[in-house]
Amino acid sequence: MKRFPFILVLAAAVGAPLFSRAEVADGVKAVVAERVITFAEVEEIARPAADALRRQYIGQPELFQRKLKEAIDDSLEFLVQRSLILHDFDVGGYRLPDSFIDQLMQERIREKFGDRVTLMKSLQQQGMTYEQFRKQIREQFIETQLRQQNVQREIVVSPFKIQNYYNTHIDEFKIDDQVRLRMIVLGKIAENDTNAMATAREIQAKLKEGASFAEMATLYSQGSQQHQGGDWGWVEPAKMRPEIAAAATTLPVGQVSDPIDSGDTVYLMLIEERKPSHARPLADIRSEIEKTLRAQQYAQLEKKWMDGLKRKTFVRYFE
Repeated sequence: MKRFPFILVLAAAVGAPLFSRAEVADGVKAVVAERVITFAEVEEIARPAADALRRQYIGQPELFQRKLKEAIDDSLEFLVQRSLILHDFDVGGYRLPDSFIDQLMQERIREKFGDRVTLMKSLQQQGMTYEQFRKQIREQFIETQLRQQNVQREIVVSPFKIQNYYNTHIDEFKIDDQVRLRMIVLGKIAENDTNAMATAREIQAKLKEGASFAEMATLYSQGSQQHQGGDWGWVEPAKMRPEIAAAATTLPVGQVSDPIDSGDTVYLMLIEERKPSHARPLADIRSEIEKTLRAQQYAQLEKKWMDGLKRKTFVRYFE
């Protein structure tokens, strides 16, 4: 007999209908071994995605329908995979005692609902019985454990794989030239307003006399970094407005720019440091790469596992 450690899984959310009642009542989307997957089950799984897509693609009915079909297909495949896993559990010699399911239920009630009365009220609102909820918890636990056993524990991301991915994708980790700068931002009342330019020249004169740029920014700047002495931190000139980027690219370190007129705003800029274009160090992105490699391996191993289950189990899809 095969047994599992103790883990809990949340139930799926529900919402508005996707299919007509006739489709839900009579439609069959797939059969896995002796398990029938209906339109209603696919609807329940797809509903959260459908609601999000409906909001996202308002006024784009054709695109919405295409995305909705993809969400429905994904939901059907999710249910097929779950059925394959549960069938493999049933025929694979695994055992999950009723007492263990009872323990899972008690943990779920304490963590999610607090007490049994609250649970029953919640289930009643969802149109679900206690036995249906218990069955759901059992099946989700089985699925989680078999995925852990057949997929997750097989994932190995070695330092060599991380280094190799970094070397192969080095262009993806490159950062453009950067400058650390401070700016004094003076807004114009109108495009032909000359007061902002006049103020900028007065500030420039004070800076040439030795005034602190940070102090002048705190006193005069109207930008969001005013109280940080106009400190913008590290920025990439390539992502700035062209007239500002030109100054940020050519201005020597430690020098204050002439007033920069961008039409609605006048700027004074101080470059404090520069960094040439470079790739982010591996140490800074090691965890990102490992996460990517784990996701890739998970997808590959899951597909291999599912393909194996499909080869030894009767599966039929219906349009």
